[in-house]
Amino acid sequence: MNGKGRQEPGRAGERMGFRALCGWDSDLSLLRGRGPGRQAGRIRSTTILGVRCRGGVAIGGDGQVTMNQVVMKAQARKIRRLYGGAILSGFAGAAADAFALYEKFEAKLEQYHGNLARAAVELAKDWRTDRILRRLEALLIAMDRDRSLLISGTGDVIEPDDGVLAIGSGGPIALSAARALMAHTTLGARQVVEEALRITSEICIYTNRQITVEEL
Repeated sequence: MNGKGRQEPGRAGERMGFRALCGWDSDLSLLRGRGPGRQAGRIRSTTILGVRCRGGVAIGGDGQVTMNQVVMKAQARKIRRLYGGAILSGFAGAAADAFALYEKFEAKLEQYHGNLARAAVELAKDWRTDRILRRLEALLIAMDRDRSLLISGTGDVIEPDDGVLAIGSGGPIALSAARALMAHTTLGARQVVEEALRITSEICIYTNRQITVEEL
């Protein structure tokens, strides 16, 4: 805040970027580049949770798509298997952008023979530097038997310390619930994902109980 009561542009940008990476606004197009049609409706559509614990790997997401005050769809599928089913992935953000990124990511996985870390880094590099790709607005979680990664258009590839990743409108809630369940129960990865997403659906109005879970 400057002396005239106005926010400093740099500080405002930092706060907006933090909201995006924490998943507090699942349509990241609202945070940057408001092109034609961007202001027609505010869309928050997902909670995606990936968990690695007790030898299991699972990822899940709810099915709700919300536009303004209206639930447009209740059974959307936001989880995919890639590279012959060996890699689990989920997205938060604009659906068309996410599927464009999936195509690019699958090409990287084929190029690097299923090496998730290498493919994720190369995707992040292209996503950040390519003039077309950098307009795509989404966050991706990708998991295989060995790694769990969050990939963003800012060039970030993040691997969590505890094996838990969450993105989307209910991401912080799902993350907290999953960590508590892992610490205080003996549930496996799939059960932790299901229960954490159920808890999230009771708190986050943009998340429902139509849960899809995939596991390795």
